[in-house]
Amino acid sequence: MNPVPPELATPVPSPCVSLCKMNRDTGYCEGCLRTIDEIVAWAKADDAFKRAVWADLPRREQLIDFD
Repeated sequence: MNPVPPELATPVPSPCVSLCKMNRDTGYCEGCLRTIDEIVAWAKADDAFKRAVWADLPRREQLIDFD
């Protein structure tokens, strides 16, 4: 049995991995790849907002140089 991907789960889980470091170039957290505004809004956001953030994470990952 395959687990449900986080972006399809209800409730939608946070992508937080407890590595909080904002990337100056992209404005994304290097741990969860969210913006400060998204992190602040997460607790009260609806599932559609959360799923949209999850859907954009792969694209955002390509923008950060993790060296």
